[in-house]
Amino acid sequence: MMKKLPPIEKIYEAYSAIADGRVNMHEHYAEVTSSDRTKDYIVTFNNRVYSSNDNGSYWQSYAGYPIIAVLMLQGLLSYDASTAMLFKNINWKKLNTQYKNRYSEAVKEIFRDLRNKGVDTDEVSRQVQGVYNELKRLDISLKKSSTKPNLKNGK
Repeated sequence: MMKKLPPIEKIYEAYSAIADGRVNMHEHYAEVTSSDRTKDYIVTFNNRVYSSNDNGSYWQSYAGYPIIAVLMLQGLLSYDASTAMLFKNINWKKLNTQYKNRYSEAVKEIFRDLRNKGVDTDEVSRQVQGVYNELKRLDISLKKSSTKPNLKNGK
């Protein structure tokens, strides 16, 4: 079990990463590109031990969205492709900066847009809560990455 859980909003960010095709899986690691495409993160995994150099995982010691996305693609967490597509092409970096990392405020803005398009955001919330409950029960451990978060192409 993980010692510290991420904010539930990181599941929406994981959906975006998968929907955008920003997760490149390999045998024992994955490369995940940030939503503004300025950073690349490395998620490593072996024997149910995960690490990542994204800010949440590295500095806050919780499973950041890159790890959550990997867990979804590995089938360890539920993943609904049609729900994930609702979060395609969202610049989470811009939103999270705008809302001073109050992740729930960023999701509220996205939900307003989705409701205007006729999406049942209550159902989306229920699905994400289900994934979060799975995450709580998941028997994995996290370790600090050996590499700090890195900028893509030195930018």
